[in-house]
Amino acid sequence: MVAILAEQRPTVKRLKDAWAGLHARSCPDVYNFHLHTVYSDGRLEPDEVIQQAVATGLQGLAITDHHSVRGYERAYRYLMELNSPSKPVLWSGVEISCELLGLEVHILGYGFDPTHDLMAPYLQGITPLGDDYPAAVVIPAIQSAGGLAVLAHPERYKKPAQELVPAASALGVDGVEAYYAYHNPNPWRPSPEKTATVLHLSRVYGLWVTCGTDTHGRNIRCRM
Repeated sequence: MVAILAEQRPTVKRLKDAWAGLHARSCPDVYNFHLHTVYSDGRLEPDEVIQQAVATGLQGLAITDHHSVRGYERAYRYLMELNSPSKPVLWSGVEISCELLGLEVHILGYGFDPTHDLMAPYLQGITPLGDDYPAAVVIPAIQSAGGLAVLAHPERYKKPAQELVPAASALGVDGVEAYYAYHNPNPWRPSPEKTATVLHLSRVYGLWVTCGTDTHGRNIRCRM
């Protein structure tokens, strides 16, 4: 694991400042908080993600591989060695499968310390099992590691966001992924009706909102 000192990592406060200004056009041109690499089910190498982020002028991003921070660590090292006048901010990230209301959902973690003991069960490359599987355990683990927990794509599950978001909020989740393209349009754009639903719920429950392309292909500006 790459040694990334706490004072080197961009702060959660800085992350909240970025989230505070998000709107429908923030992704994919300004911020992108949902990206996958070859270290889970993506096709891009971590350095390719950073190269594209720099080329497109992103201000900040997070690599959110499933149950792994290996891609984030490689990307962070590459970013620190990159000779560029305008480097984006790279926060730690992960996507964790867990149980909520009897369904498997995904919780995105941001800005956490990857070396924290409570994160260990979620960084093994596989879905956590047993006592580590409930969202009620995942969410506070991310927060205890200094990070923020976000319910990914709330309108993609077999239960509606109107049920899942209140349940996640009751467990202390920090935010919801509001700006998301559910039908994989090209060019990428958030789905209007579903975005409106999630934004309304975020206001009702006082949650942060995030945005991301959920990239699995060769272009960070779209999903596939």
